[in-house]
Amino acid sequence: MARASREQTDKNREAIEQASSRMFRERGLNGVSVAELMAGAGLTHGGFYGHFASKDALAAQACKRAFEESTARWERRLARAGGDRKAMLANLVEPYLTAAHCANPGVGCAAAALAVDVAREPAGKPVRQAYADGLRTMIDDMAQTVASDDPQERHDQALVRMALLVGALTLARATEGDPLSDEMLSAVRAHLLGSTG
Repeated sequence: MARASREQTDKNREAIEQASSRMFRERGLNGVSVAELMAGAGLTHGGFYGHFASKDALAAQACKRAFEESTARWERRLARAGGDRKAMLANLVEPYLTAAHCANPGVGCAAAALAVDVAREPAGKPVRQAYADGLRTMIDDMAQTVASDDPQERHDQALVRMALLVGALTLARATEGDPLSDEMLSAVRAHLLGSTG
């Protein structure tokens, strides 16, 4: 009986993490209540504290999970390029700067979807560290696209490329429905894919 109960507890926690990762990206950290998160997981509100000490703890875990999903996508795209740095960059940029990605934050990049909300959280909140850790991993992945033997140059170029990607997607989402949104995605995509190094 205890084993079945433990397995169900693990399944419930997984469902909560999955739902919250999606819902926080869609609606923001403060745009969804614990009751809504639990309903999104198919569970009742009362069971929340059996899994997480607080909404802050869940936000950090959901952020971590969202970055893990983003990183897994990026690593698959990098691997498909077979070491060709230009192809690696294209494999990251082309699906990222699209109207489809813009319209679907719940299944998209954690860096863009959570940036504004995390920036508004106090410095001591655990979600801030989860965000920074996840972003560092994505920056490291982006550094693989830079053709340089100098580690500092690769890192610096990766920072610039990440800022362009996340900034363009964030602005495109903020102007979605206006021609400026598509212009932003197209211009930054052309700039990044035309860049060398």
